[in-house]
Amino acid sequence: MARYNFPKVVITGLGAVTPIGNSVAEFWQGLMEGRSGADVITRFDAEKFRTKFACEVKNFDNLQFLHRKEAQKMDLFTQFAIAAAEMAISDAALNLESVNKERVGVVSGSGIGGMWTYHEQQQRLYERDGNPDRISPFFVPMLISDIAPGQIAIRYGFKGPNYGTVSACATSNHSIADAFMLLQRGDADVMLAGGSEAVICPMGIGGFNAMRALSTRNDDPGTASRPFDKERDGFVMGEGGGILVLETLEHARNRGARIYAELSGIGMTDDAFHITQPAEGGEGAVRAMRICLEDAGLQTSDIDYINAHGTSTPFNDRNETQAIKTLFGDHADKLAVSSTKSMTGHLLGAAGAIECIASVLAIYHSKIPPTINYQNSDPDCDLFYVPNQPDSRVVRAAISNTFGFGGHNASICLKTFEE
Repeated sequence: MARYNFPKVVITGLGAVTPIGNSVAEFWQGLMEGRSGADVITRFDAEKFRTKFACEVKNFDNLQFLHRKEAQKMDLFTQFAIAAAEMAISDAALNLESVNKERVGVVSGSGIGGMWTYHEQQQRLYERDGNPDRISPFFVPMLISDIAPGQIAIRYGFKGPNYGTVSACATSNHSIADAFMLLQRGDADVMLAGGSEAVICPMGIGGFNAMRALSTRNDDPGTASRPFDKERDGFVMGEGGGILVLETLEHARNRGARIYAELSGIGMTDDAFHITQPAEGGEGAVRAMRICLEDAGLQTSDIDYINAHGTSTPFNDRNETQAIKTLFGDHADKLAVSSTKSMTGHLLGAAGAIECIASVLAIYHSKIPPTINYQNSDPDCDLFYVPNQPDSRVVRAAISNTFGFGGHNASICLKTFEE
């Protein structure tokens, strides 16, 4: 039984811009095909960098969603968010003429914000002999990570709760969790929630290289992201955005909306252990997933699929495996656990949003995305990771995990919607 008797929250719309597809349909097809989004970096000359590849968004046409002058005043991460929001609203068939816009809100986050804008404006400053008059008046509004939900609200006239979340790689799940709670307490009827990120730039790649966090498999980028594989050597940087339309069940029913799944529980904790490394044994992850299940009113045996944080780093994959085994016990061996980061790379603040979308679609289509590039088993990672091919099975309920620098843990529970 759920912890509280709150109104049900359902998911009615999805929008995604990813390294393996610039729509939800393309994204899902890429997942089912086991397509890698990794390739040599084209956004800048990465010849001097230890890592020369990433999962870039390809063929993104911002003019499909924005006028040229609008796009010029937005960092790429905001453009991704606008595009994903546009798609999600269309997918939800949300009537913008009849919906009460004072009851529609937006919570969308970014782990870092407008890093490309910062890079470009700093270059302009230095190239002009340090003359601050060369800094654009749009520099700050383009840079700040909360500007994406603000721009979405301005674009559509949504006047409900609106803000951004920042919690590193847990950002999107925190956005979705906050939107969930706002709907439950009656502060809105509809919420757009998710995240976006665009940090494939010199400081982004250079900074994570300095931490020794990125894979350096430059000879074969397509196989570099290999979560749970014994030879994993770091994550692959990704970019993009994901937005979900969440509604109270009553509001969705009243307008005859198609329902993908129910958002049934959330769990949020912190490791209080280390700025980057997860707590030993995944202790914080165990608590996040346990709280998530309690909130959803589910037992461990009710879960069929876990979309793992699965970054392809040595510490994360081992600790997440330990956390799953600790919480689920014997049922852990019956779970399907996969990491879609093997295909998309790690989208940092946007990761949770597109992985939540993947989990929703796994429930909706009874298909579980694979973990590609899984070639060498690791004795410390001994669960069923859906290696290399999708798995067909009924998914009654799923958990999507995100764990961020700073020890942030956020788990989301989704389940099949039943009247």
